[in-house]
Amino acid sequence: MNELQIGASAPGFTLATDTIGDIKLADYKGQKVILFFYPKDDTPGCTIESNEFSALNDEFKAQNCVVIGVSPDGVQSHAKFRNKYGLEVILASDESHEMLATYGVWQAKKNFGKEYMGVVRTTYLIDENAVITQIWHKVKVEGHVQTVLDATRA
Repeated sequence: MNELQIGASAPGFTLATDTIGDIKLADYKGQKVILFFYPKDDTPGCTIESNEFSALNDEFKAQNCVVIGVSPDGVQSHAKFRNKYGLEVILASDESHEMLATYGVWQAKKNFGKEYMGVVRTTYLIDENAVITQIWHKVKVEGHVQTVLDATRA
């Protein structure tokens, strides 16, 4: 699979959510879309990132942005995660890993010498015409959400 590049059209997708049914990228034409890919609901880094995106959700909306978190967890897991932390962003599920692979975030990872497939924390900023304008690879959570917000204002 070719790695997606800035300036490329964002691949379309249809994903289930825990709150608003299925969503498609095409549903958000005319809006900027922030796709933040995270490994797992209710884990430390993912919780911080999701809480920070939720805390700044109104500011993202003011920039005509919709924020969508995507992980391989199912919608029931997303619902528990949302309810536990009062999350305000859309949480989408890709249990098949198809969309995760298309966006290049489903990759081989290593932990304690063991190799496995998982999500590499990545964020995409997609413009109103579904063109990728920014990509953050191998995201470090601290300060990341503010960096993304600043990019939406640029």
